[in-house]
Amino acid sequence: MRQRYVIDTNVLIRHPADAVPGHVLLSAVVVQEITAGAADDAEARRWGVTLREYESLNQLLTPDSDDWYETGKILNALLRGKRSWRAGHTAAISREEQQRLLRDVLIARSARRVNAVVVTYNAGDFGKIRRFCDVRIIAPAELF
Repeated sequence: MRQRYVIDTNVLIRHPADAVPGHVLLSAVVVQEITAGAADDAEARRWGVTLREYESLNQLLTPDSDDWYETGKILNALLRGKRSWRAGHTAAISREEQQRLLRDVLIARSARRVNAVVVTYNAGDFGKIRRFCDVRIIAPAELF
């Protein structure tokens, strides 16, 4: 089976959706982030069309109820600075950072569920997430 990838928001901002390889899943979380930051209504509508195209191809990755629950557990562990089976003791994060990481944890958790690799420029935040979520990440240069 061909390896599947999930593109993080920061990658799609730099690489147009039509430049993304066909075996890539589009995260509904990424669509939300990009739509929220759209420059105008036309851009927001384009992302709505893109979302529906990926959905029709069965390439839209949407967090399910378990992803939401596990995301809560991961964010709680990061907030409390819990010991990680991967990294041992971890420093606690602030509530502000916890909120900032919410969408990245949802992306990571849903990617893990379908055994996909996350492609991101944000290795730092995903490194924190990986302490509690066994998801693979790569830099965009490895895919593009």
